Amino acid sequence: MFNLVLLVQVVPFQLLLVPLYVLIVRNYGLGDNYLGMILPFAINSAAVFIFRQYFLQLPKEMFEAARIDGAGELSILWRVAVPLVRPALLTAVLMTFIGPWNEFLWPFLVTKQVGMQPLAVSLANYISTVAARATNPFGAILAGACVLAAPAVALFVIFQRYFVSTDVGSGVKG
Repeated sequence: MFNLVLLVQVVPFQLLLVPLYVLIVRNYGLGDNYLGMILPFAINSAAVFIFRQYFLQLPKEMFEAARIDGAGELSILWRVAVPLVRPALLTAVLMTFIGPWNEFLWPFLVTKQVGMQPLAVSLANYISTVAARATNPFGAILAGACVLAAPAVALFVIFQRYFVSTDVGSGVKG
């Protein structure tokens, strides 16, 4: 299963574009729909890889101690594992958000209505239509690029204090 996750990492998204378009737009009818733009990015194989690697470094003794104390599997997940893997969780959330937020090609193919297009596609449309006729369009283009980057930078700044190295071995004696 791990090798399959690594194999998915090797396949570029552009290779899957035509089959995804046929599946999502033609078969499911999700063209010009937010769900059609979000669905291909719902599962992030890099996030699966990060979680696997992070959970492998957690000491088994902490989970065994929780079981001895009478905790169930769901309680162990929420009270032991999730607090320990918070940096990996935040990394996965940020990666899952930033990837589709900066994506241009898929939303460009899926959406035809101007009101449905995300900011990256709208900025490209502005560059190709309005900026070609303007005398100095670079100010508006750079402002659009800053607005496009602002949510990703803001999320990183907000969650920066949680990206600390945890010493998960400190809870285990020996």
